[in-house]
Amino acid sequence: MATEAPAVATDLVLRTEARRQELSAALDRKQRAKLGQYFTPAPAADFIASLARLESTEVIRVLDPGAGAGSLTASLVLRIFRERPGVQVSVTACELDPQLHETLRATLDDCVNTAREFGGRLEVNLVGGDFIEWATGDEGLLDRPREPFDLVIMNPPYKKLASKSRERRAVAAACTETSNLYSAFMALGVHLLAPGGQLVAITPRSFANGPYFRAFRRYFLDRMHLDHVHVFEARNKVFADTDVLQENVIFSATRTDSGDRGPVTVSTSASYSGEIRGRVVPYGEMVYPGDAEHFIHISADEEDAQLAAAHSSLPATLSDLGCQVSTGRVVDFRSKEHLRPDPVAGAVPLIYPLHMREGGIRWPVPAAKKNNAIMLNEDTAKMMFPRGCYVVVKRLSSKEEKRRVVASVFDPEEVPCDRIGFENHVNVFHQGGEGLPRDVARGLCLWLNSTILDSFIRRFSGHTQVNATDLRNLRYPSRDQISSMGLSWDVDAWLPQEKIDEVVERNIEKAGTEE
Repeated sequence: MATEAPAVATDLVLRTEARRQELSAALDRKQRAKLGQYFTPAPAADFIASLARLESTEVIRVLDPGAGAGSLTASLVLRIFRERPGVQVSVTACELDPQLHETLRATLDDCVNTAREFGGRLEVNLVGGDFIEWATGDEGLLDRPREPFDLVIMNPPYKKLASKSRERRAVAAACTETSNLYSAFMALGVHLLAPGGQLVAITPRSFANGPYFRAFRRYFLDRMHLDHVHVFEARNKVFADTDVLQENVIFSATRTDSGDRGPVTVSTSASYSGEIRGRVVPYGEMVYPGDAEHFIHISADEEDAQLAAAHSSLPATLSDLGCQVSTGRVVDFRSKEHLRPDPVAGAVPLIYPLHMREGGIRWPVPAAKKNNAIMLNEDTAKMMFPRGCYVVVKRLSSKEEKRRVVASVFDPEEVPCDRIGFENHVNVFHQGGEGLPRDVARGLCLWLNSTILDSFIRRFSGHTQVNATDLRNLRYPSRDQISSMGLSWDVDAWLPQEKIDEVVERNIEKAGTEE
C-alpha cells in the first residue's frame, strides 16, 4: 500500500532530472554518441519504473547497468519506498564514463537519504567500470556479481559491436552472440536475473525483428516471458531533448524456465502523460510458434492486429512463388579496379539505388557519384546475373521516405545487356539465379510498392534497412495474383500510388471472392 512521501522524497526525481539536464548540456555530443549514451528524461524514467513488479520479498536486489545520471534508479527507488516503505533494497549501478561518476554518486546518496526518510534501508554499490567486463569477468575483475538480481532496469547504450571486438566475444562466451551494445546489455541482464526476476528496459525496437538479432532473440525468448510492451506513436517523444531517431520500445519481461507462455499486454500512447491505450494479446500472436527467426510481432492496437492478420492470410511464401531474393553480389569497395564511371567496351551495367526511378531503371546516369559499369572478366563473372527481368529493392531507406520498401523492375528491353551487376546496396528478386517472367516481375514490383505492404513494414519493422531476410520472411499473394497484377501494368509509364493500390487490392479481393 502506497504511503504519503516525505517532503524531501518528493524532490528526489526532480533533483535527479536537474543533474541529468546539467550533464546533457555540459558533455560533448560527439563523445556521448561514441559511447552510445542517451540519458533517460524523468518522465521516461517514471514510466519505465512503473512497469516494475515489486515482489513481497524482504530484500529487493536491483541492477542498473549503464546508469548514467541515475534517473532510472531514482524513479524506481522512490516508487519502491512509496509502496513498500519498510523493505530492504540493494542497488548496483554500473557506469563506464568517469565523467558521470560524481553525478551518479550524488544521485545514489540522494536515494539512500530518501529511503531513510521512509524508514527503509537502501544499500548502494557503484561499479565504476565496464559493465560487460564486470558481468562476464572478461578481464579477471574480482568485484563480480555475487548473487542474481531480482530486478534489472536499464536504458542501455546503443552502438554496433565489431565482429571481433572484446565485448562481443565476452558476451558470446557468457550467453549469446549479438551485434549491438544494447542487446549485449539485455543479454547479460537476463544472464544475471534470478528465477522469477524481471527485466524492465527501454531499447531500440530493432531487436524484435532485425536479422542480425536472431541469435539474441532465441536466447531471450527461451528464458524470458514478455509481460508488457509499450510503443509510442512518434519516436521523438522518448528522448525529446536529444538527437535520437531510433524507434524505441519499453518492455518488461520475467525470467522463467517454464514452457508456458501466457498473454502479453501491449500498449501505446502519444506521450508519457497522454492517454494509454492497451490490449491483451495471446503470446502466439506476438511470437509465432515454430518461427525460425523468432520475430517479435508488436501489434499496438486493433488496426495493427488487423494488418498483421491480413498479412498472415496471404497465400504464398517466396518459395511458393518459385522465387528467391539475394543481396547484390558486387561490393564496390572490393572491386574498385573493375569499376568504370561510364559504359565502355567489355563492361556491363552496374545497378545502384541511384539508378532506380519510378518503378524502372534509369541507366546510365551521367556524372553520377557512383559508377555505372563494371568490367566483365574472370574475376567478376561470378558476381553477374544473366540477361532477364529482375525486381530490385533498395536495402536502405530513410524514415522520411514515402515508402519503406522501394522497388523497381530491371527490364533488358530498357537496358540492353547480356549480363548485369547488382551492387550490394540493393536486393534482387530472381528465379534460380536467372530472370523472372515480365508479368511476374511487374506484379511483384507493384506488390512491393503497395501501401498495404508499406504499412505492414513500417508498423512491424524497427529498422530502416530492408534486408533479404526481411523479404524472405514476408508472405505474398499467389503467383497467379502477382502475374495478374503485372498484366494490369500495361503501359510503359509508372503507375500513380492510387492506381498501384487499386490493382493490388482488386486482385487480392478477387481471389478471396473466388475462394
